[in-house]
Amino acid sequence: MLRVIAPIFILLIATMQAAGALSSPTQNLAQAIRYRTISAQDTAKIDYSQFEQFNAFLHKTYPRVFSQLQVEQINQHSLLLRWPGSSSDTEKLPVLFAAHMDVVPIEPGTEGDWTHPPFDGVVADGNIYGRGTLDDKVGVIGLLEAAEQLLAEGFVPERTLVFAFGHDEEIGGLEGAAAIARRLRELNLYFEWMVDEGGLILSDNPLVEDKPVAMINVAEKTYFTLTLVATGDGGHSSTPPQVSTIGRLSAALARIEQNPFPSKLVGPVKAMLEALGPHAGQPTKFVFSQLWLTGGIVEYQMSRDRLTNAYVRTTTALTMFNAGVKENVVPQRAEAKVNFRLLPGDTPDYVVETITGIVDDENIEISFDAWSAAAPVADYSGSGYAVIKGAVEAIYPDVVVVPSLLSGATDTRHYIDLVDNIYRFHGMILATTQAKGVHGTDEYIGVESFEASVKVAKQMIQLGAK
Repeated sequence: MLRVIAPIFILLIATMQAAGALSSPTQNLAQAIRYRTISAQDTAKIDYSQFEQFNAFLHKTYPRVFSQLQVEQINQHSLLLRWPGSSSDTEKLPVLFAAHMDVVPIEPGTEGDWTHPPFDGVVADGNIYGRGTLDDKVGVIGLLEAAEQLLAEGFVPERTLVFAFGHDEEIGGLEGAAAIARRLRELNLYFEWMVDEGGLILSDNPLVEDKPVAMINVAEKTYFTLTLVATGDGGHSSTPPQVSTIGRLSAALARIEQNPFPSKLVGPVKAMLEALGPHAGQPTKFVFSQLWLTGGIVEYQMSRDRLTNAYVRTTTALTMFNAGVKENVVPQRAEAKVNFRLLPGDTPDYVVETITGIVDDENIEISFDAWSAAAPVADYSGSGYAVIKGAVEAIYPDVVVVPSLLSGATDTRHYIDLVDNIYRFHGMILATTQAKGVHGTDEYIGVESFEASVKVAKQMIQLGAK
């Protein structure tokens, strides 16, 4: 009898696994990576069928979430999920959890540099490989895994919980998060706090020996891009002008790059350093505890390193240059884009005024598109921060938790008028070198790191729901 039953049992298990009935968080993230939900700058190139398939996958994989929560699809592809609270206390404002389902493209020609193809969702060597494992399908899948588990356990939140998953964060969020925010206004929802992508746990912070450091971002830098256009004489390359449009624009860009914005220590960065100080060795402990005296030295040292420079300066990045149609034709027009990430306190007007003065060329036109301002610095003594800190410490008891500044930009700017405090954090742990995979080559996350991040998300939901 056992000889008959065993093969049937094995076949049943295999069938259930194939159907997803025995799927694990790791398998679900790997599968999520296989949907090419790529946001292209040219929206005509976006394959929206991939978003439709991804949404169908989410509905199938998380049946409790999509049957028990109030579900709305926003602009066809973004998701708004509401989990009503049991409390009648109107003082208990809801909490918002956010992430985004889109990813950036793979730079052409770099596909072969990946350990595994970027959209194969390979699980190997204790890692999950692929675009979105760090930014930001890890957030979408992590939150849904946590919610599904809690629903299975019969958990009922006291206060209302809302989940917002945009589909175009990588190109500004105007069709995703901005539309979700409009719907939240229609529903008259206002939040005590929210948490989105950005912060994480570093396993190898050089300032703290043998302890991971959880960086809860209480602020982010404003994203702002200038377009510079040089115009002038063109014509046949055999009789070129003395100053070409390419030469004129290149000289202006060189001046911009050679004149960075001044460095300074802003509030969130000071708070981070002061929180790290007690856990660092000497002389760092003394230096960070006396920033009123040592701040200038710290600021200077941070500005000399590519990674830490972003914490103390409004950064300047030359990102695009377009000119010419043929090798023997001098173009009459050359265009470049320069991207800035602004420190809290610096404004787009300040950037425009500064760059206009540096360029100082009437033949170069400077323009820009409006961009939403970043949220104000969140309260790192507030209830939201305490919930995130408590969730991290429950899973990583030896962690050092610090407030921090996110050098990138997120969808959070679309929710500024809907929430008291905005934080940025997903509970994954990784090494500093691994962070290069975000928007780069060989993006991956450790299996243990991802599954622990689900536990952190579950803790955040439970603690935030009280």
